[in-house]
Amino acid sequence: MAISRPQRRRRSQLSTPGSSEKMMQKAASSKADHVFLDLEDAVAPNQKVGARAKIVEALNTLDWTGKVRCVRINDLTTPYAYEDIIEIVEGAGENLDTIMMTKVQTPADILFADKLLTMMEKKLGLRKRIGLEALIEEVEGMQNIDEIARSSDRLECLIFGMGDFSASMGVDLKMVGVADGYPGDIWHHARFRLVMACRAAGIDPVDGPYADFRNPDGYREEAKRAMVLGCVGKWAIHPSQIDIALDVFSPSREDVDRARALAKAYAEAEAQGLGAINVDGVMVDVASIRILRNTVLRKADLYGL
Repeated sequence: MAISRPQRRRRSQLSTPGSSEKMMQKAASSKADHVFLDLEDAVAPNQKVGARAKIVEALNTLDWTGKVRCVRINDLTTPYAYEDIIEIVEGAGENLDTIMMTKVQTPADILFADKLLTMMEKKLGLRKRIGLEALIEEVEGMQNIDEIARSSDRLECLIFGMGDFSASMGVDLKMVGVADGYPGDIWHHARFRLVMACRAAGIDPVDGPYADFRNPDGYREEAKRAMVLGCVGKWAIHPSQIDIALDVFSPSREDVDRARALAKAYAEAEAQGLGAINVDGVMVDVASIRILRNTVLRKADLYGL
């Protein structure tokens, strides 16, 4: 049976330190589709507990219209994770859309958060379900990616975290997010595996960060590589990367108009009993329409194009 999950925009996922009220205010007014308020790497250990209240205040008081509101928690090996979930959900309630889990390695990690959220939603009387997003950034997580992707109907997307993944693989730091020095895309296999697992499970694949925010061309190239493989979006660690991600992961107006014209022509031909038609020298059949629906047309509807 197909699982119905919320369809959310994730072209640009903006990373925002949960310890900075100023940066959270800027994030709320940005053009990013999705903002995750961070309790993990962007927050010093002695600030993590205090940052929870700041995040709750931001979720409850700032205008997040048009954005997915997400909180990235600390990983389950730390002493912070369970209280991250409890304090954020109790404080923000329905002003929170998703929780991002870090360093996910097995389905049990997802199931822990799923069960805790289920109990809290019942206790708090929340009318909407809080989704889960999961970072795949350890070798074990990549090895278990199919099982993780199918672990819970609360899970909405997987993100490839190439920074920690490089450490887990023993890849030199200077290679993170770039393909220089290797005959091909060093991240091709990992991205491909993640996209395949996500598509099989019916969830969104998202590409992770590009550290050099002063290199817009490099960011655009990495975003294009992820998009070509089927990713729906990419992280932005700096506001300057938002517009690039929105551009790369959105179909052009020309592509949208052509896709709709082809779909209309095929629907008319199908009503006449035809299985394939020629439209301006292009053969259009049921397979062609399926591709258009799963790519350009679906994106156009989701992004209001």
